[in-house]
Amino acid sequence: MNFAKEDLMPFISFHTSRSGGKGGQHVNKVATKVELRFDLWNATVFNDEEKNRIANKLSSRFQSDNLLQVISQESRSQQRNKLLAMDQLYQLLTQALKVQKVRKKTKPSRKAKEARLTEKRKQALKKIDRQIRWDS
Repeated sequence: MNFAKEDLMPFISFHTSRSGGKGGQHVNKVATKVELRFDLWNATVFNDEEKNRIANKLSSRFQSDNLLQVISQESRSQQRNKLLAMDQLYQLLTQALKVQKVRKKTKPSRKAKEARLTEKRKQALKKIDRQIRWDS
């Protein structure tokens, strides 16, 4: 699970296109939108188990060519968008590799059960007191 951004670089390709948003005429002339594509299956950084875990957790981000895709178009600068896409990929991969702890089943304590039942009984008595008695 220990990997650096530099280790991922040989398996990353960048594709740029024009981006929408702020920037005025600059937006229409410069390709600042960055699509980062990561080849998970050829990456030697991860073992098979880690690759399967990543594939399961990030399945919605895979394209038809089995490349993991991250898009960044927040900045007006192509360089900045590349850095943002790299950071986002790194965060996605580290989150996907985290193994969640198995939840241990626990039972409520005796005191908690008694407190729940006494509160329930108090509520029931309150409602019984509110009833109209026709027989008296």
